[in-house]
Amino acid sequence: MGAKENILRKIRILITNQFDSPEEAFSFFDSDNDGRLKKSEIKKLLRGAEINGFLRGVVANELLKGYDKSSDDTISWEEFKVAIEELERDL
Repeated sequence: MGAKENILRKIRILITNQFDSPEEAFSFFDSDNDGRLKKSEIKKLLRGAEINGFLRGVVANELLKGYDKSSDDTISWEEFKVAIEELERDL
């Protein structure tokens, strides 16, 4: 299993094992309740998924690059749903 697949698997495990739904996970990591995950909040999610500290910043940047379709340096609930759907499909 490659590094990307391993990271995605860890995120999926975190969301399915610790939360009742992806929406609950999103709300938990959206610390300021603005309906968007900023890079710091994404890194908190990655920490919860036991992603190595060195990789968190890199992975957070890649997630933003891949899913931030509105180009506002955040991931909205709609963008997060797309990411979760891809995660479930790919694993």
